Amino acid sequence: MNIKQFRYGADNLGYLLYGEKSALAVDGGDVSGMLDFINAQGLELKYVTNTHSHPDHTTGNRDLLENSRAQFLDFNSLLKQRVIELDGENIEVFHTPGHTRDSVCFYCPPVLVSGDTLFNGKVGKCFTGDIDTFFNSIKTLLELPDSTIVYAGHDYVEEYMEFARQLEPDNPHIDTYLENYNPSNVCASLADEKNVDPFLRFNDEKIISILDQKGLSTETETDRWRSLMTLM
Repeated sequence: MNIKQFRYGADNLGYLLYGEKSALAVDGGDVSGMLDFINAQGLELKYVTNTHSHPDHTTGNRDLLENSRAQFLDFNSLLKQRVIELDGENIEVFHTPGHTRDSVCFYCPPVLVSGDTLFNGKVGKCFTGDIDTFFNSIKTLLELPDSTIVYAGHDYVEEYMEFARQLEPDNPHIDTYLENYNPSNVCASLADEKNVDPFLRFNDEKIISILDQKGLSTETETDRWRSLMTLM
């Protein structure tokens, strides 16, 4: 399975997942860019879908559907199917509530399209207020192989690395992460995310020490997660 990233708006990122003949559009805000690429590659746009229903992610749906014969996969369809078949390959759908109740991620090894559940450098904001359910969603993603390549819904890399450096100024992985940052193709391995994202390191002794110094609860991993979320 191939992936093509499209930047639109100030920092939004949309994607085409595609095989030899067919494509799936995820958060297709760059309508013209996606359609041009599809035509140039001789592909058929088979499906249009979203990582969640926030308007900045759904803005391209109508135009993509009107300019193709694609089928729209809404949240209920995604939950029912759990797998999207495209040119003989399966794309798994993970329900990852937390940022929104209808947040999903798409996984076709080694690629993870994570929307606003997991950014490059930080987890998303928990707009539902259900911090514990969001924690379970993040732990689901952490079970994926370290070689998984994370493609997020926005490019906040520089901002989030500044936050990570303020929290942990002696983390040597931050400089390497920024050296590998490419605004034209924003992604990183899950292993690299675990090295720099404090929200993924709730069991790391160094992060626990930082939370202790701030007087935040660290007794259980859930306590540590809740404490980290107060730093958002």
